[in-house]
Amino acid sequence: ASDSSGYFQSERIKPLAARRHYHAANNQNQQYSSGGSQMYMEQENDWDRDLLLDPAWEKQQRKTFTAWCNSHLRKAGTQIENIEEDFRDGLKLMLLLEVISGERLPKPERGKMRVHKINNVNKALDFIASKGVKLVSIGAEEIVDGNVKMTLGMIWTIILRFAIQDISVEETSAKEGLLLWCQRKTAPYKNVNVQNFHISWKDGLAFNALIHRHRPELIDYEKLRKDDPVTNLNNAFEVAEKYLDIPKMLDAEDIVGTLRPDEKAIMTYVSCFYHAFSGAQKAETAANRICKVLAVNQENEHLMEDYEKLASDLLEWIRRTIPWLENRAPEKTMAEMQQKLEDFRDYRRVHKPPKVQEKCQLEINFNTLQTKLRLSNRPAFMPSEGRMVSDINSAWHNLEGAEKGYEEWLLNEIRRLERLDHLAEKFRQKATIHESWTAGKESMLTQKDYETASLSEVKALLKKHEAFESDLAAHQDRVEQIAAIAQELNELDYYDAPSVNARCQKICEQWDLLGSLTQSRRESLERTEKQLESIDGLYLEYAKRAAPFNNWMEGAMEDLQDMFIVHNIEEIQGLITAHEQFKSTLPEANKERESIQAIQAEVQKIARYNGIKLSGNNPYTSITPESIDSKWDKVQQLVPQRDKALQEELGRQQSNDHLRRQFANQANVIGPWIQNKMEEIGRISIEMNGTLEDQLTHLRQYEQSIIEYKPKIDQLEGDYQLIQEALIFDNKYTAYTMEHLRVGWEQLLTTIARTINEIENQILTRDAKGISQEQLHEYRASFNHFDKKRTGMMDSDDFRALLISTGNSLGDAEFARIMGIVDPNNSGAVTFQAFIDFMSRETTDTDTADQVIASFKILAGDKNYITAEELRRELPPDQAEYCIARMAPYSGPDAVPGALDYMSFSTALYGESDL
Repeated sequence: ASDSSGYFQSERIKPLAARRHYHAANNQNQQYSSGGSQMYMEQENDWDRDLLLDPAWEKQQRKTFTAWCNSHLRKAGTQIENIEEDFRDGLKLMLLLEVISGERLPKPERGKMRVHKINNVNKALDFIASKGVKLVSIGAEEIVDGNVKMTLGMIWTIILRFAIQDISVEETSAKEGLLLWCQRKTAPYKNVNVQNFHISWKDGLAFNALIHRHRPELIDYEKLRKDDPVTNLNNAFEVAEKYLDIPKMLDAEDIVGTLRPDEKAIMTYVSCFYHAFSGAQKAETAANRICKVLAVNQENEHLMEDYEKLASDLLEWIRRTIPWLENRAPEKTMAEMQQKLEDFRDYRRVHKPPKVQEKCQLEINFNTLQTKLRLSNRPAFMPSEGRMVSDINSAWHNLEGAEKGYEEWLLNEIRRLERLDHLAEKFRQKATIHESWTAGKESMLTQKDYETASLSEVKALLKKHEAFESDLAAHQDRVEQIAAIAQELNELDYYDAPSVNARCQKICEQWDLLGSLTQSRRESLERTEKQLESIDGLYLEYAKRAAPFNNWMEGAMEDLQDMFIVHNIEEIQGLITAHEQFKSTLPEANKERESIQAIQAEVQKIARYNGIKLSGNNPYTSITPESIDSKWDKVQQLVPQRDKALQEELGRQQSNDHLRRQFANQANVIGPWIQNKMEEIGRISIEMNGTLEDQLTHLRQYEQSIIEYKPKIDQLEGDYQLIQEALIFDNKYTAYTMEHLRVGWEQLLTTIARTINEIENQILTRDAKGISQEQLHEYRASFNHFDKKRTGMMDSDDFRALLISTGNSLGDAEFARIMGIVDPNNSGAVTFQAFIDFMSRETTDTDTADQVIASFKILAGDKNYITAEELRRELPPDQAEYCIARMAPYSGPDAVPGALDYMSFSTALYGESDL
């Protein structure tokens, strides 16, 4: 009985039996919740029967319901003028239901007969009933006949079902939910107290408060007065129509002029405000989601750009530096090569260390970026061609190879120039001595003195010539030495080789001439020898003994003044030993000198005794006793000078040996220390001691302890510089070189930084994926168990065994897919970071392309495209322009000018197509 009463009880125009009821339809919808059905009946029972025929109420309902229907029908390009007339054929009624439900109704009948109209209305009523709505006492005939009250009742039922039913606020729904929403939104405003949907709205302040709460820029609420309801209502209705797309459904005069405004008209009007502002809230939520996704994408793009720039700068620096290191243009002087060596040391101390740090930071940034991309469900970052980490490592390897080769070349060049300087000085000394000896020899050999000489004089000349030939033969070795030194200077590319060659050529030509002249003079003397006899034996003996002794003294002076180069204590001690042996021969040489001088003394004695007047010097030799004594004195002076020079060199070599030991003592400590630290870092990276934060703190403390060791490295560098400045090229006290220690130190710093970065990435993964510390410990324990080689990485077989141990039964195809995730570069190894990423990725809720597409669809008002104006209205300016610049034009059948394709854009964000 209650189902047949309510709104329609006073309508008795037709017999009840003539109307079509929908009890059968209701029986087919028993699955619809009883709460929902009861809610609609309670709304119907609230209809005030006593005031049903109030003309003011009917006028308000007619105007409000008509405006509400038109607000939806205009989406289909039509509208109604008379609510009881325009729904009579059922066509616009079916169209209205399709628009507000978004579903297709059965095809309407286009005939003009009454039966066609009834059938169309029945299709609409059947659709309403299918949504769980009881249509009590509503028949298609009443609608077709234009019954105003039945038509208004039907429209009210539709409004309840499609505009008010879904309103839910704090576990209340429909009318109570809408009322609670109004109370919550208007609570802060003075003179507003919403208790119902009639008199609480008469002064218009509640309408204005709702608008001001959501769009404060549209209304100056402080200027409204409670005693001017018409102005208040018109202001709210006009603002709603102009800015909120809510059509004007009531006139202010109708509300103010009625004792109690129609409740259903007010509810209908207010529900439009609810849906307008509820849509804005959804748009804001959608915009926030898009902003979040775009912010992540923009940050990742910024990191990619930073990586590309840093990689380009580092590669460019390497590209510029390698040609400098590969330049092997030799210098002419030792000073110029020393300057090149100093420039190289400056490169090592000043220019290279910042680039080592940049390379380390580049690897850290690359790993961090890849971790963020994995955590945000983005495809891995692939640097542009030639800027991969492997490319940078390859370029760095080439740089270090060029650097090592350049240093070796510098040291070899310095040795070569040092050798050249020594040889050049030695050449000049020997050439000067030889030229001094040959001075006047040509004129002596070409003179004709034997033509007027006596027999004795000729014999003397012949003996003298024999002595000269002996002297000449003794100088043959010196000439060969001069030529050999010149040849070596040419082979070593001495810069002043032309002048050396010219001088050597002159000496050789002169030597050949002397040989020829000597042979000619001998032949001349031998021709006259038959006429000359009597040779003073003593003179001859003197000449024969004085010549080799004089040659020995000249050789001794030459040796005592000879330059020497040694590189260690053993070599200088060898020279000292040889010098001591030379000094031990001096007493015997002095006896020989005294014997030679005794021969000359005997000649003088015989001459005096026999009254012989000597014609001058010994005719057989130009070596006088005075010259022998002079040269002997010179030898005696050179011996202590040689002693001093050798002792000074011994002191220098002892100092060099001290430098070697000083360097070796530190290198033999630092080398094992670096190796030990490298092993400790490798051990720490696979152990599980405390939380990740504890491990990170421990590693950073460990890193600080390593950094604090830097002064010892610097001190070792200082010692190494002293060794290089002293031109020390070997060190028998240590197997470590400075180059090895530098490489070890740089590897140590890089390894600890990389290990810290791995822990930081694990923290990022843990926090982003919601992994507990116990899970991380379990992951690490499993990983360490199957990491048989203790390298911090597993090969594919070990990783497969690990997955099987967790209960996974893997086929080859599935395992290949998993390996493609954890080892995208096909390196054949799985890191711990890749392992925990894989273990956690299936359990984490991340943004997907479908979610972003759904968010864009909300902003677009359910359209398949979106416009630039809508993006700028809903998103922050920078992210709106980011989308506009990257979205392709929309080309669907419903495209309009300026339409943008947000679907392909959203797909591209997640790597499913090109952005």
